[in-house]
Amino acid sequence: MSHSLPLVGATVERCRRLFEPALREAVSTLDPWGARMAAFALGWSDADGRPYHGDGGKGVRPAIALLSAEAVGAPAESALPVAVAVELVHAFSLAHDDIIDHDERRRHREALWKAYGVGPALLTGDALLALAVRELAGLPEAMKYLSAALVELVRGQSADMAFENRPWQGPNAVTIAEYTEMAAGKTGGLLGAAAAAGVTRGAASGAPGLADRMWEMGRDLGVAFQIADDILGIWGDPNVTGKPVYNDLRRDKKTLPVLAALSADLPAARELASVLSTGVTDEPSLRHAAHLVEEAGGRAAAQALADRRLSSALAALDECLPGATELRALCAALANRAR
Repeated sequence: MSHSLPLVGATVERCRRLFEPALREAVSTLDPWGARMAAFALGWSDADGRPYHGDGGKGVRPAIALLSAEAVGAPAESALPVAVAVELVHAFSLAHDDIIDHDERRRHREALWKAYGVGPALLTGDALLALAVRELAGLPEAMKYLSAALVELVRGQSADMAFENRPWQGPNAVTIAEYTEMAAGKTGGLLGAAAAAGVTRGAASGAPGLADRMWEMGRDLGVAFQIADDILGIWGDPNVTGKPVYNDLRRDKKTLPVLAALSADLPAARELASVLSTGVTDEPSLRHAAHLVEEAGGRAAAQALADRRLSSALAALDECLPGATELRALCAALANRAR
């Protein structure tokens, strides 16, 4: 775990002990080759199939599902199918994202596609998605939110890719509003599904509109979460994040710190626009661009927006589930990990 997540590490670990056996059982139903690649993707083994005990991911989405069920008076075990499904979808999305983004590293080792090839990685992602759908096939209320999250995820990822072909400035430039909608779908949809589907498993989940309100809470949380990722993508420590620094700048990704910096009427913003127009690929130019983003206020503006969306998410959570202290602490830690 990284940054502020150790503060809630005991909660996440408790949830992991609950859902991981069920997750392993689901993966074991794949064919041997598929199960081996899935185990690598989930951090259980190395590329040769030997047991691996490194960073297998934080498991926060399953934890949100289990804690949401508990918060409405149900045993956490009642939401195990939801926990397994959202973790499988998350792993599926990472397998495909790393191919799309040409990211060769994930969690301090080779990405799935780098270890096995693009075709096998795509197939593994598809298998993980199929398992997720199977997990919730008999739970229509929970499946409703997972289905919505999948649509949002694809829509958000498509927008994120399309942004790369748009200019940094001018009439067709990406706006902060467009970015926010992208992040709410790409990142927030699955967080919302975890929370909403989790409460559908609880005895008190019949409260009018509760699951829908938790869905919206997750979307707000997702925007804050994505902004934190953007900040870490420029200023994070690769030894902590497990991914190379500056990769988003190198790929011309329209991340919020850069969009916010360019909107400032400052000399640093104008210089940044000039630097980005010529392309930043080598280490000195990437470092200089990162410095200009911060000097133009992009980092501070991004953090301020993340704080506002987190506050909105926590306010909704407090209204919906006022006694959910563990869930609240986890959500806050997710969005604050870039501090």
